[in-house]
Amino acid sequence: MEQILKRITPKLSNKWNLGVFKTEILAGLTVALALVPEAVAFAFVAGVEPLVGLYAAFLVGLITACIGGRPGMISGATGALAVVMVSLVAQHGVEYLFATVVLMGILQVLAGIFHLGKFIRIVPHPVMLGFVNGLAIVIFLAQLGQFKTAEGNWMMGTELYTMLGLIAATMLIIFALPKFTKAIPSPLAAIAAVSFAVIGFNLDTKTVGDLASIAGGLPTFHIPMVDLNLETLQIIFPYAVILAAIGLIESLLTLTVVADMTETHGSAKKECIAQGTSNVVTGFFGGMGGCAMIGQSMINVSSGARHRLSGISAALFLLAFILFASGLIEQIPVAALVGVMFMVVIGTFEWASFKILRNVPKEDAFVLVLVTTVTVFTDLAIAVIVGVIVSALVYAWKAARHIHAPVSEGENGQKIYHIEGQLFFGSSATFKELFNPKTDPEDVVIDFAKCRVLDHSGIEAIDALAERYMRYNKQLHLKHLSADCKFLLTKASRFVEHNAAEDPEYGIAADYSKAGATSGSNHG
Repeated sequence: MEQILKRITPKLSNKWNLGVFKTEILAGLTVALALVPEAVAFAFVAGVEPLVGLYAAFLVGLITACIGGRPGMISGATGALAVVMVSLVAQHGVEYLFATVVLMGILQVLAGIFHLGKFIRIVPHPVMLGFVNGLAIVIFLAQLGQFKTAEGNWMMGTELYTMLGLIAATMLIIFALPKFTKAIPSPLAAIAAVSFAVIGFNLDTKTVGDLASIAGGLPTFHIPMVDLNLETLQIIFPYAVILAAIGLIESLLTLTVVADMTETHGSAKKECIAQGTSNVVTGFFGGMGGCAMIGQSMINVSSGARHRLSGISAALFLLAFILFASGLIEQIPVAALVGVMFMVVIGTFEWASFKILRNVPKEDAFVLVLVTTVTVFTDLAIAVIVGVIVSALVYAWKAARHIHAPVSEGENGQKIYHIEGQLFFGSSATFKELFNPKTDPEDVVIDFAKCRVLDHSGIEAIDALAERYMRYNKQLHLKHLSADCKFLLTKASRFVEHNAAEDPEYGIAADYSKAGATSGSNHG
């Protein structure tokens, strides 16, 4: 027992010491400061009060930090969700938004329970690059609104130059400070230094307080004031589905990005359930809902945070700002926070993708640019779906062109076709063109040892080919088909040569009901 304790204790002390706690807490404080203007801005986009966005950032951030699938990730109110919410709020009011957020959370929890998060694995790498680049551009464009005055006009003259100078100073501190010390997160040091300079020199520049007051109380339990009937469900369900999809896609892709940065693994199932749980709670406490935020997650990770404590402390700091420190936080210059986000943009954007575009197949380069563009001009969910569909079509087209059949001669003048490639809906037409039953000899062998039949279209192509040879009364032999293939064939079944020792084993993504099966195997 003593030996076990000696082995465990050093590991615990190395993982959790004063330095780790300091890093986690300071990273959380930095993230909390960056969350304030983002939450306020997204609340304005959605057409709700600033506290609705701040409560969402607190509740979603706290719950996902505690039970999410990836320590170090930050969640809160996001622009991707806000742009969908705006029409709902404008047409039906904020109470319908709260009800929608609750339903959105339920759908996300169900997605986690049924393991739907695993489908994030089918997102190709070019789509991932396009997602990251697109979000970096979106984050950049979102900061441009801070260059407008209270009247909605673009800044000019001294006001603009002061803003740009403070942004440049913030970015310079973030870039240079880590070269001298890492005792304090550079974004936090930059915010503090620029804030002290503005206050000390009484510089006239936009502050957080100019955006809105963030003072408030604790969020209180509130059942959405909507009629519980079918009509209400018809209104909120489409919005809930869209919001749930966008939230999960952005969260799971952010999980993947952060996991790659930190060389760790995350749980898609836990993240889906955490996001759903947080949105259900948020909807009942007057919040606008949210999802993972790649910008704030990048700030957190780049500040050295690797544990749940940073996300928890960020949420608690944000609540403290609302309850006790609103006066201080409102004095922070917006320029300092914009500078932090500009550094996030620089760190998030995959600059290597410009080089990659010249070295990868043109189809992958097209997908990367397409996803980036669609992310900027529509939303993340549409961009990822479009990217996956285009990538799948490109793959299907390439695979369809790579099926061929070298021919050899067997005993007694047999003609043997050695099928190589994948037989599925995309290649079935090419497969049929490989044969000429009219001119082939009386005895023909088709060997599928190097061919994999993937779907029902492939099965139908084999059946149709067998029927063509039957018309000419020619003897056909089908060798090395899987058990599933044999089971699903109808017209060609009598031509199959059975050799269990040599036949491959794999499942076919086909409809077993056609063959009258009552049970299936693992298709795909």
